Amino acid sequence: MLINPYKDASQTTVYDCSIIELPRIDNPSGNITVVSNCSQIPFDIKRVYYLYDVPSGEARGGHGHYKLQQLIVAASGSFDIIIDDGNVKRSIHLSRPNVGLFMPPGLWRELNNFSSGSICLVLASEEYLAKDYIRDYPTFLEFKNYRN
Repeated sequence: MLINPYKDASQTTVYDCSIIELPRIDNPSGNITVVSNCSQIPFDIKRVYYLYDVPSGEARGGHGHYKLQQLIVAASGSFDIIIDDGNVKRSIHLSRPNVGLFMPPGLWRELNNFSSGSICLVLASEEYLAKDYIRDYPTFLEFKNYRN
């Protein structure tokens, strides 16, 4: 079982994110990837959702979380994730259905450059809770103790 070290989300950085390669079982009739709680990712999965039919040029995300952790996977197609800790920004390109980006809490994210037909699969550590979202960037910077 993986240990989750993220107790203070105000201190997480873009360097706390990690690429996780999920097990892939190849088969001539189609491949399969399996994700199990706490064996490949450092949290129990409490919610699964996916984004699809994102129009060309549109972006998703544009928020942060106080507590929520996520594994984000390009189940089909590709897209970019801009990760921001208030000080440093990183861009990650996802394009393989057995590779995900682990995001601890306390980071701002924006998803863009969705390819046609792409599917963004998100495994989340918590049920939906509106008060866990940081939807305003100045509020996010204040939470991270950064000032403009």
